[in-house]
Amino acid sequence: MKNKRIRLITTAFVVLVVLIVALMLANTLRRPPSIQLPAEALPSEQTGENTSAEEGALTVVAVTPKTVQAAIATLDRPEIYRRQLSVQQFWSGGSGTVETTVTVKSPWTRADRALPDGRVRHTLTDGETTHIWYDRETAVYTAPAGDISADVEQSIPTYEDILALPVERIAAADYQVISDVNCICVETTADDAGYVLRYWVSLDSGLLVAAEKLLGEETVYRMWQTSEDLSPTIDQEFTLPDGTSVLPDED
Repeated sequence: MKNKRIRLITTAFVVLVVLIVALMLANTLRRPPSIQLPAEALPSEQTGENTSAEEGALTVVAVTPKTVQAAIATLDRPEIYRRQLSVQQFWSGGSGTVETTVTVKSPWTRADRALPDGRVRHTLTDGETTHIWYDRETAVYTAPAGDISADVEQSIPTYEDILALPVERIAAADYQVISDVNCICVETTADDAGYVLRYWVSLDSGLLVAAEKLLGEETVYRMWQTSEDLSPTIDQEFTLPDGTSVLPDED
């Protein structure tokens, strides 16, 4: 009788242990609750999120062909910076790449472009006057800038032109990351000549960090930023070969 009671107690204890283990395993293997984001909060369309202490709500800023112009209008290029650019152009049977160092202290922009023949072309422009010289030559060509902007001197498109486009000329707009840089990406429809432009504008600096120009399925132009310094030390970049500085005297 005593042995039977012991077996019953043992059996009950084993059953209890099995139940406890089963419950523990069930809790361990249970899937965490899923989180459903708003429909517009896709990874490619989300710039950031602001949590309100009172509302506890998630604010998602989405960009579309209809809203991208307003988004770009909020960006400003920095007053001072230095960066390196690569510009590649394609033609039938070949291509060529030009490296340019760009230094800006608004309103002046300096572009030092390494030419295929080994020379370096230097330009200084403030949008009104442009100075041009080569290598270490002392002869400087100076002329009104006219329609030749600082962007043209760098051989890059002016992304602010997007703001003047009719909305129907914007084919696509998105957020993308290029080389760890968060960007607004914009693609235009084909123009009258059949060319499509793509721009990638940094959300952090407001600078154009990459661009492409396509004719049909063929890429005919490509530019990309290889380095960036938003607090450079300015030395003699804004001085002409004769020692004249184009910058105003600072008291």
